[in-house]
Amino acid sequence: MKKLLIILAVTGLAFSASASPVIRGGRYYHSRPHVIVSAGIYSPFYPYYSYPFYPYPVVGYPARPTKLELKIEDIQNDYKDKIWSARHDKSLSRQERKSTVQELKHERDQAIIDTKKNYYKMK
Repeated sequence: MKKLLIILAVTGLAFSASASPVIRGGRYYHSRPHVIVSAGIYSPFYPYYSYPFYPYPVVGYPARPTKLELKIEDIQNDYKDKIWSARHDKSLSRQERKSTVQELKHERDQAIIDTKKNYYKMK
């Protein structure tokens, strides 16, 4: 019983000492306790997964975008700029700006669809 009481007292003292503020250069720095909960399951491959564990990317090797993804991204960036310019064009009335933006969005979607069709036709 005495040993259990001493262990609890030492543990309490350790926790209270780690939670006390530390003064460095006139400022108080509070340490924060880090709690880690573990189920005790052994996982030799965590967090590094090899090829069979495909959904998890390999650390350090980002996936390269395909040519189609690059073309679609270019189209989206071009139309994003055109839509921004149309929205901020004060020479047009509000209704004309809205209709111009809608037309540009429709053209963008159609250009993306055409790009996908042409990309898969070529293959």
